[in-house]
Amino acid sequence: MKILLVRPPRIKQAITLSNFMFSEPLGLEMIYSVFEQNHTVEIFDMMIEKLSIEEKIRDFEPDRVGITSLCIDVLKVIELSNKIKACNSNIKIFVGGTQALLSPESFFEPSIDYVFNYTTKDNLIKFLNNDKSIEGVYQKENSFKDSFPKGNNEYMLPNRASTLKYRAYYSYFGYRPAAIMEYGLGCESRCNFCLRWRIEGYKEIQIDMAITMADLNAITESTIMFIDNDFLSSREKLSSFLDIIKEVDLKKNYIIYGSVKGVIETQDLLKEFVRLGLSAILIGYETFKDEELMNYNKKITADENFKASKILKELNIDVWASFMAHPDWDKADFKNFRAYIKKIRPQITTINPLTPFPGLSLYEEYKDRLLFSAVDYEKWSFGQLIIKPSKISVRRYYYELMITYLYVNLFVNGNTKMLKKFGLMNVLRIGFGAVKASKNYIKLMING
Repeated sequence: MKILLVRPPRIKQAITLSNFMFSEPLGLEMIYSVFEQNHTVEIFDMMIEKLSIEEKIRDFEPDRVGITSLCIDVLKVIELSNKIKACNSNIKIFVGGTQALLSPESFFEPSIDYVFNYTTKDNLIKFLNNDKSIEGVYQKENSFKDSFPKGNNEYMLPNRASTLKYRAYYSYFGYRPAAIMEYGLGCESRCNFCLRWRIEGYKEIQIDMAITMADLNAITESTIMFIDNDFLSSREKLSSFLDIIKEVDLKKNYIIYGSVKGVIETQDLLKEFVRLGLSAILIGYETFKDEELMNYNKKITADENFKASKILKELNIDVWASFMAHPDWDKADFKNFRAYIKKIRPQITTINPLTPFPGLSLYEEYKDRLLFSAVDYEKWSFGQLIIKPSKISVRRYYYELMITYLYVNLFVNGNTKMLKKFGLMNVLRIGFGAVKASKNYIKLMING
């Protein structure tokens, strides 16, 4: 059997971190590793490819097509499914990914045959065997009324050679090419704006060591970005990883997601990690207000943000900081926010409006102020204002966000250091991402 695995193209109006971070389709690489045992499989990354889906279907002639998804991809996935069926109505189409896990009913469509609520090696094999009832999978044949226990995606060993022709494009800010992987699943922090712990579970578990070792040895890129929600969630976790890379003498640039609390509590281990290759930490400072941090369930203070930033500067670790602009901010808040960022002075800063995704407690809290419904899928990109501002107009909010974005990226972030570290072309690429985001904000501001 011939199976095509598809990542949809990025929608043009989306304002997302993909302007700066463009990672490999890790989930598709895992599925590829299961299917390739007895079938001909190919990954088609439409974020890179120039071919249309119709041209690819005619060229590859697949029996089944799988499409991954985020919330903003729903309409595009359905459009692709319709086009595929128009090419050949006998092709079986299956859909998975984050959106299929959180809101599988988004894909209960005539052109879609299977919706993977979650993906495991077991249900992938049963899918290939055409089982009538598969745990974790909704089937059109059963009117999408399948019933099964709640589950999570299984972390399987990816076949990174499956994306060989695309790998030169995958990057994290100035690091290109860069691979991504996970060391542990789940998150026990339970921040109320975050989807990750709802996707992976609220109890952290370490991925099977055999998979981790095989994956580390298979990665040829000089940079590895670990996408654990908090790589610094415990001293034991960080210490065990340091033991591994010392044992195998793995010389890479490492990038991690880390918490403020983790930075403060693992300062000594981070010093050793720097010696072993740690280059940068993506850290969620989120806001400059203690009250908002408390409401977000961050379990930190604005002063602790400063403390963590000081530690990271002393250790010479690049900081890629993320913040959320609250819909209740006024002009003075944005001004104070800019001053706060200037004091913390990270190398790179991303700022997004607070986004209350459906299923989160924040969604219920702000549902009377939502500017878009849950089915306006392409609006839910983290970069677009979803909650109506309470103190300023929508147009003014976007203006303040754009001014803050430009101020931070042009005058605060360490551009000279980035130029020296990443080279002119990579810095220009990052700058292009910032300009693109700003242009989108200008359009949104004009539309009001």
